[in-house]
Amino acid sequence: MEDRRVHQYDVRHRHESRDSRHNLGPPVGAQLAKLEVFSRFANQDLFTIADVTKLDSQTVIGRCRELASISDMEGGTFRPFLSPATKRCHDLVARWMKEAGMSVRTDAVGNLRGLLTGPASQRVFLMGSHLDTVRNAGAFDGILGVILAIAMVENLHRPLPFDVEVIAFSEEEGVRFNLPFIGSRALVGTLDQAAINLITPALRDFGLDPAGIPDAKLTAPCLGYLEFHIEQGPVLDHANEPVALVEAIVGQIRALATFSGTANHAGTTPMSLRQDALTAAARWIVQVEEIARSAPCLVATVGKLEVQPNISNVIPAVVTASLDVRHPDDLSRQQAFERCRQAAGNAAWTNPVSVRTIPMDVDLTCKLESACPKGTRRMISGAGHDAMILAPHIPSAMLFLRSPGGVSHHPAETVLPEDVDLALSIGQRFLESLTI
Repeated sequence: MEDRRVHQYDVRHRHESRDSRHNLGPPVGAQLAKLEVFSRFANQDLFTIADVTKLDSQTVIGRCRELASISDMEGGTFRPFLSPATKRCHDLVARWMKEAGMSVRTDAVGNLRGLLTGPASQRVFLMGSHLDTVRNAGAFDGILGVILAIAMVENLHRPLPFDVEVIAFSEEEGVRFNLPFIGSRALVGTLDQAAINLITPALRDFGLDPAGIPDAKLTAPCLGYLEFHIEQGPVLDHANEPVALVEAIVGQIRALATFSGTANHAGTTPMSLRQDALTAAARWIVQVEEIARSAPCLVATVGKLEVQPNISNVIPAVVTASLDVRHPDDLSRQQAFERCRQAAGNAAWTNPVSVRTIPMDVDLTCKLESACPKGTRRMISGAGHDAMILAPHIPSAMLFLRSPGGVSHHPAETVLPEDVDLALSIGQRFLESLTI
């Protein structure tokens, strides 16, 4: 069987040949009517007239863009954890949840939760993503997963024999407190006391009681969790494919390396007598790039430098550089990090944080695959998502939608209407397959 797994940088270009199974989507920028999207897959016996939904891509995209206008910054989208804009965002999303037939509450950590109760059910299936954003964000990162989930609930053709809960997580990005996944960690009971102490003033300002955080933990027997998300990368766009199944979320190691030299006058100190910390750091950065290019699926990034004294006519004395190493295989990632550390020579290392690769649930992913067009690729997410927090505790699955141009965390971030309509139909078929 053909191996369809890819990494973010394993891209098949548009000019490369593909068989008909892989010709899943319309050309980039095409505007197809919903019924035309359905008829495109008629030979796969995938879509039926029942898949014509009440809420379609026009509504979903419009709602995402409406939420993008609710911001704590002028001229762009910025909604950090429990900010004033978050309250206005909650009010609007809660209204849409209620219109879809859900009861709505906000838990003690700020997650907005809509519950559709099934007939005499004691089991629950979760869907969702996050509503917080980075600074100057796009309209779809995280938010699309929440709005798609609400639309799927409203589009259900019949009652399900289990409850469906849509969760809009309060904090995934980690912007306000440099503490990501606050909402999803509270849901599975892994938010520690140090984190609770840090966020308590923000909770109280939002009108929440930190003493209720234990009640945010999921208690009902859980069938699983599904998260829709934009890819935030170029793979699907380059391959002209609308969606992909996520097999795993890549692990990463982050750390800081500090290079030490001697500050001195830039004009009077000969080159042969210098101890320039920035030069040492620059040489190391080139080595990191070479290490990352030496192995498939490995990426390594030096994204931040702090230079002291940071004066144009003074030789740098101290440089602190960030390092981010990612690879889907835990051992390969650790080995690559050790090579980067050795290449740094006598640099001092601080704040190492290691996160292992988190696989999605095999059975749930296969069910999701059965609802997708034939030939839908499987890939590994190079970015973190709330699903990686939930997956060790409950069965979890993810579906990526293509990011045109590979753009994310930027106002130009967008989605194609036909991809959103396809995702709605996949999600609807998937939910209803859980009743079998």
